[in-house]
Amino acid sequence: MEDFDAKWSEFENKCRACNNCGLRAGAQNVVIYRGGRQAPLMIVGEAPGEQEDIKGIPFCGRSGQLLQNLLASYGFGDNDYHICNIAKCRPPQNRRPTPDEIRACKPLLAEQFMMVRPKVILLCGSTAYEGFFGTKPVMRDVRGKFIEKNGYYIMTTYHPAFALRNPKNKMPIYEDMGKVRAKLEEIGALPPLE
Repeated sequence: MEDFDAKWSEFENKCRACNNCGLRAGAQNVVIYRGGRQAPLMIVGEAPGEQEDIKGIPFCGRSGQLLQNLLASYGFGDNDYHICNIAKCRPPQNRRPTPDEIRACKPLLAEQFMMVRPKVILLCGSTAYEGFFGTKPVMRDVRGKFIEKNGYYIMTTYHPAFALRNPKNKMPIYEDMGKVRAKLEEIGALPPLE
């Protein structure tokens, strides 16, 4: 465990020292993760927003509250998930990170992924999908379906912020989180909900 703690600390230092793109210059914080450092579920969003940049924690604003409610409704504890973003620094005016910014952050995300060692990955929104797979999706074609890749189960759902702007999309995210919970139970990564 000491070895892992040292590696994790080194990883966080590397994230904070990163200047691979211009986003770091305008950001207050490098937003790395929340939840367990190793967890069966990894949830990946787009980039930090204003609140996340201020607090240095991903998904801590309104969309984070919606995500937290979803996790709680399916019995996830803090160590069952690891939440991060494709980009670790806030883009100006909360704009979408550019493909170059996504590429610049990808080696850090890959390193993070190797340490977290999730079994299931939930991608929140089209930017997370694009950051992971390299192509921009049509959300209705990819949402709610598992892709098995290299022994990992990857699902894409709507970003919670999208659901807050379009309340009818809260139910699909809720359903997708149920599928994620069921998959984690099916593969023995989490015990069944009582």
